Amino acid sequence: MTARTVNNRPAAPHDEAVRCHFAIELSKTSWVIAVITPLSDKISRYTLKGCDGKGLIELIERIRLRVGRETGRAVEVMSCYEAGYDGFWLHRLLEAHGVRNYVIDPASLQRDGRARQAKTDRIDAERLLRSLLAYLRGDPKVWSVVRVPSVAEEDARRLHRERDRLIKERVGHVNRIRGLCATQGIYDYQPLRRKRRAELEQLRTAQGEALPARLKVEIGRELQRLELVLEMIAVLEAERDAIVRDRASAHLHAKKIQALHQLKSIGPELSTVLVGEVFYRNFDNRRQLGSYVGFTPSPFQSGGMAREQGISKAGNGKARTTMVELAWLWLRYQPDSTLSIWFRERVGAVKGRIRRITIVALARKLLVALWRYLETGVIPQGAVLKA
Repeated sequence: MTARTVNNRPAAPHDEAVRCHFAIELSKTSWVIAVITPLSDKISRYTLKGCDGKGLIELIERIRLRVGRETGRAVEVMSCYEAGYDGFWLHRLLEAHGVRNYVIDPASLQRDGRARQAKTDRIDAERLLRSLLAYLRGDPKVWSVVRVPSVAEEDARRLHRERDRLIKERVGHVNRIRGLCATQGIYDYQPLRRKRRAELEQLRTAQGEALPARLKVEIGRELQRLELVLEMIAVLEAERDAIVRDRASAHLHAKKIQALHQLKSIGPELSTVLVGEVFYRNFDNRRQLGSYVGFTPSPFQSGGMAREQGISKAGNGKARTTMVELAWLWLRYQPDSTLSIWFRERVGAVKGRIRRITIVALARKLLVALWRYLETGVIPQGAVLKA
């Protein structure tokens, strides 16, 4: 679950309604709920069994009915919890029962900077509740609210994310096999070759002897796992390529993926990742887009001291690394585009740190150009489409 933050405005109360505020501290074993209502200034606390969505809804309805009965007014329920292991199912459950819920980016919450601080679920729930009250009073900077994707949007991103996990697993198996071979002085065995099984039978140690029996069996089992992962990757890549080719694809963002794929330097994987991580949602302007990916500057200034700390890296990390990779490919396959010319004019043949810094700037400019291309159909200046 990697959904990112947006700046939602605090909800304005209804004229005739009173508000009940709930902050939910989630864990696998128990849920601690901090509640404050118009009937008392004190914070009430309740504990439920972990993952007890039904019990939470019953608690909310019980408090809502009691407050409505004693005040004689309609009751509006506001709640919040931190994004994490539980995903967004609870948010959808609360919204379905008329609760205005906020999912919060945990990294955006203000923390006590002292060396040691008490931390319990009760304290965290109360801190979360106070942040909710401050946010609803009109302070949008007290935290960052996560934009909750729809079920269809969340499901559409699983393809490239599953492939990423399988690629990491493939690397792990390959490294393990090579490490086992290295213990016998063998450094040229390639587990990804089609004839890996036949070549395993022919392997000899540095002394020219056959592999030890147990070692050979262990490598064989690692090859079994590797072959299963390779098969899964092939299935996912075939599904991905079908989305790119099929104009009648039922994929939620097929048109955007196909539009990006038309540009030289952008293949099926890059187009799928960019749409799944960035362009599945709408942005108001280029600054919001850059902030979402973490390409915004982070200056440091205090008194007479002033320096740049580089980009913030506070956004979608997968999208950021993908854009830097694409920027290098853009220079290679779109050499006559305006962006490539801009890069060469500033860097020329210089190597090292300056080149790496400038490629990040190019990645941000390219990100904005691709966003405009998808929104308006205007091809980046000087870019070439595939035949």
